[in-house]
Amino acid sequence: MQIEVFKSKIHRVTITEANLSYVGSITIDEDLLDAANMIAGEKVQIVNVNNGERLETYIIKGERGSGAVCLNGPAARRCVVGDVVIIISYALMDFEEAKTFKPWVVFPDTETNRLIK
Repeated sequence: MQIEVFKSKIHRVTITEANLSYVGSITIDEDLLDAANMIAGEKVQIVNVNNGERLETYIIKGERGSGAVCLNGPAARRCVVGDVVIIISYALMDFEEAKTFKPWVVFPDTETNRLIK
C-alpha cells in the first residue's frame, strides 16, 4: 500500500515578489531548494501564515543565494510581498517505509530567506 506523507518543508520564508503576469508557480532560491531536497517542477503546498490561505502550485528554480520567494500567476493574489509562508512537499511511499521516513525541514532566516548556518 502507498500513502502520501510529508517529505520536505521550508518553514517561514517571506514573499519577496508577487508577479501576477507570469504563467504560474512559485520561484524559490536554489539554496533553499537544495537544503529542503526539493526540485524544479515539484508540486508544493503554500501555507500563508498571515492570512491562512493555502494553495498548491509547482516550483521554479530561483537564483542561488538571492533569497527569492516569488508567487507567480493567479497565486500572486493569495499572498502579498512581506507575507510569511510555509512551503511543504509530499511524497508517495510504501506504508512500511513511511513509518521510518525522516522529512527534510529547513528553518531559514525569515528576514532574508537565507539559510542559517
